[in-house]
Amino acid sequence: MKKKWIIIISVIVVALLIVLIVLKKQGVLGEEKLTKVTVEEVSLRTIIETVTANGKIQPEKDIRVSPFIGGEVIELTVKEGDQVKSGQLLAKIDPEAYQTAYARSEAALNSQRASVANAKAGLSQAKAEFVQSKLDYDRNEKLWKNEVISNADFEKIKANFQVSESRVKAAEENLKSAQYQVKSSEASLREAKENLTRTAVFAPQDGTVSKLSVEKGERVQGASQFSAGTELMRIANLNNMEVHVEVNENDIVRVAIGDTCIIEVDAYLKEEFKGLVTEIATSANTQGTSADQVTNFDVKILMLSDSYKHLSDNKPANFSPFRPGMSASVDIQTNVKINVPCVEIAAVTTRADTTGRRISTYEKRKKKDEDKSVTEKKELKEYVFVYEEGIAVMHEVKTGVQDNKYIEIESGLEKGALVITGPYAAVSKKLKNRDKVEKTSKEDVFKNKED
Repeated sequence: MKKKWIIIISVIVVALLIVLIVLKKQGVLGEEKLTKVTVEEVSLRTIIETVTANGKIQPEKDIRVSPFIGGEVIELTVKEGDQVKSGQLLAKIDPEAYQTAYARSEAALNSQRASVANAKAGLSQAKAEFVQSKLDYDRNEKLWKNEVISNADFEKIKANFQVSESRVKAAEENLKSAQYQVKSSEASLREAKENLTRTAVFAPQDGTVSKLSVEKGERVQGASQFSAGTELMRIANLNNMEVHVEVNENDIVRVAIGDTCIIEVDAYLKEEFKGLVTEIATSANTQGTSADQVTNFDVKILMLSDSYKHLSDNKPANFSPFRPGMSASVDIQTNVKINVPCVEIAAVTTRADTTGRRISTYEKRKKKDEDKSVTEKKELKEYVFVYEEGIAVMHEVKTGVQDNKYIEIESGLEKGALVITGPYAAVSKKLKNRDKVEKTSKEDVFKNKED
């Protein structure tokens, strides 16, 4: 029995020793365990606020060449990548059907001109008959008045006169009709000639054949009121390139025409190029369903040739370092602040408890009893912890623009103040106002995490 009690007491003693060791390590007993933190001085820096977007490189001017008329492509005088001049022959479409149509229109015009000649001859004959009828009418009218001829004879002469007068008017109208037919045939002939001319496709501008969409022998469709026609090729000016990107609706309000941009092209990983925002779409592009719809706006950025002209050194005159469709990422500089107080972004935290002090259990219970029917709405504010001789002092601040690492402090801190920048978990959640801390290096903080 005595041995059993000895074992029980030994187990209790060991358990108490383990509890004491754990409590001591946690700082509950003995020496208080301090939170190790890293600090950095508030310094003056230049902050560049950016909006990042991805897109494709495209020529600033890229013309789609389509034929006016349809048919079979019987000749292609260029290939992709060729340099062309304005007015240069690019392709030919089989002209046989249009030559036949031109000959038919020409024959129709000649036929109508012959009809005009016949109408003129008919008019001249009708006018001659009318003159003769008028003379007979005038002579017999006098005889009728003198009662030399009967009424029946005079009425017959009068009817012949009226018929000849009507024939003249009919001949005149026939001539006008024939003349209108000639004008219509002339218009048809001009159209047939224009169609025949359009079987040859010419370059609309100087540039490079950036894309060739058809091959010799293919049939193409001509442009019309309802269709743009088959695209034969594209003529682009590769000397002026721009990047087409999509910017989210939350960021587009910060982008303005003329903003400076830093452009990185996947094909030139170690290079940075400059650009300017030249166009911002007013209508949005929406993608996805209504539940997860993404709204973006198209933005065009002109690449400044001075920033990439070194890539063309010792290259042919028409060489372009960029090709349409290359991938690029763009940092649009929307705001720049020079020599403003800054701290690391990780140093700024948001807290709802504006007092910053610890609340005892008694105070919590009392506050709960007082506000049983009222829900307190706490305003979120921005704070930083300033290191003052081993104490973390909470300061309310007002922030401004930020880049990828630093954020501007508009008010609440002065230059030279030591701000606690890490570790992130301590700054964002654990630290309270006037907590005791131990200043250390970032290497020691990470080493402790690994341990």
